[in-house]
Parts: sequence; structure tokens; C-alpha cells
Amino acid sequence: MSDDDITRELSTLRDHWRYAVSRFNAAGLSYGHGTTTAVDDAAFLVLDSLDLPIEMLDPFLDARLLPAERRLLAERIAARVSTRKPSAYLTGRSYIQGVRFHVDERVIVPRSHIGEILFAEYGNPDGPSYLPDPDVVESAVDICTGSGCLAILAAKFLPGAAVDAVDLSADALEVARINVAAHDVGDQVTLHRGDLFAPLSGRTYDLIITNPPYVDHAALSAYPPEYRAEPAMAHDGGQDGLDLVRTILADAAAHLNPGGGMLCEIGRGRPLLEAEFPDLEFLWIETEEAADSVFWISAEALGVEG
Repeated sequence: MSDDDITRELSTLRDHWRYAVSRFNAAGLSYGHGTTTAVDDAAFLVLDSLDLPIEMLDPFLDARLLPAERRLLAERIAARVSTRKPSAYLTGRSYIQGVRFHVDERVIVPRSHIGEILFAEYGNPDGPSYLPDPDVVESAVDICTGSGCLAILAAKFLPGAAVDAVDLSADALEVARINVAAHDVGDQVTLHRGDLFAPLSGRTYDLIITNPPYVDHAALSAYPPEYRAEPAMAHDGGQDGLDLVRTILADAAAHLNPGGGMLCEIGRGRPLLEAEFPDLEFLWIETEEAADSVFWISAEALGVEG
């Protein structure tokens, strides 16, 4: 069926959603960029393309679409199947806990567990259980910032903090600049290009946040096209996935203030990390999708003296 045929035959949002689900299932697409099934991915693509709330499908299902809207959906459904790009690249937007960020192929599609943790800790009226008190945090840094989403969320939750954000990719930092401007946090967030802590000139922080590349080479070689569409450097964690994590752990103490700590996402690397660093006190944080993909470690556990 051509795009013109789809535009003529399908009229409601429900029609286009159902059609997208069928096309995605038939094509054997892969997911994991904010959605986990064909049903969810089709809903995201249809709703976000029409600038509708991505969590509110039901109220709009029987809405009749304008010809231009039908053409747009037909084009994007076809592109999702033919290019195998994540739907977020097709709409140019991604979300963390409902907060919208611009994305394109210069950055990985944001989906860090750390976003959920920041909301759970700092959006909790009872206050944080292990992260530093937001009222006393004066400085934070996001290492491997990518699109800048975690640095921006940190700025929103830590209104008194200056937030640095570092990435090696100049392209990624261009996307981060778009998001910093869109969220009006330019007075708080400073972007730096460089390798991990290298551009920070001995600065110290109350909070380090990092979601570094942590995928091992065996997993990278098995990636489906949706993941291969993202920048390879945003995934590549070395032979066993922990190359950058090791470097960050080695350097973190020199950049932490007493009473602070580091929140780090490492995917499936817990057994390797604990075997290699048996004397470090990692606190593993459970999220909706994983029990041990993110750890918290205090400055004191890393040897920082008060």
C-alpha cells in the first residue's frame, strides 16, 4: 500500500495506530528506545508526530485526522519500517519521566535509569534517601552528557547548583545546547568538550552523575539496526563493557567533595565490577526495569576525607 493509499483509506488515529502495529510486527522491528513493543512504539510515533500527549492514547483514538496529518503519519510509519531508525529520531523528540528533549542522530536516544532515580529521589516529598540534600548541593557534573538530559534534570532538581556537563562528541554537545536553551537552564548548565574529567581542571563536586558507554563488544556485534542507528561511541564500553567505568571510578575521588558521591549506570556489569573492586561499597539502586544497573557510591567510600 502506497502512502497515497494509506492517506485515502485510513482516517482516524485508531486506524493509523492499528496499521502501524501491523506493519511493525510484520517487519520484525526492534525496540528499547523508550518503548518495548510494537503497540507502544506505534502509539508513541503516532501521538508524538501529532504533538499529542504520549501517555494519552484513548481520548484521541476516534479523532478524524486532517489530510496533512494522515500524510505525515503514513510517511513516518513507512520510514520506521524502511530505515529501522528509532521512532524518536523520526519525531525528533524523546522523553524522560514526561520531560521532553530534542534528539537526532548525533546523540543516543535518552533512556537512562538515572532519570527515573532523580525523580524518585528529588521528586519525593520525604526527601532523598541516599543522594545529597538538594538544598545543600552547590555543584554537580554529568559525565558523558550526550543530549544533556541528565544535566538538565539535575539543574531543575538542584536549583542552587552549578552543573557542568561533559562529552567527547562535539556533535552531541550541539544537541545538548539545543536542550539547555529549550529548558532555559543556560545560567546553571555549562557544557564542556573533552574526555571524562579531563576538561574540568581539578574542579570538585557534591554530585557526579554518569551514564557512560558500557556495552561489551559481543553485545555490540549483535545489535539490531535500531541500535546501530545511534552513535557507536555512545555504546562502546570496550571488550567487557567496563573500560570507561574503570577510568571514572579511578578519577572520581579527585573530583568529589566530602559528603558527596557518584551515581553511575553500568548496564549488566555488576558481577564484573564487584569482582574487580571487592572493597568498594556500592549501593545498587532498583528501578522499574532493573535491580542492579545503577550504583551509588559515596565520596567517603572512594577515600575522600572530610
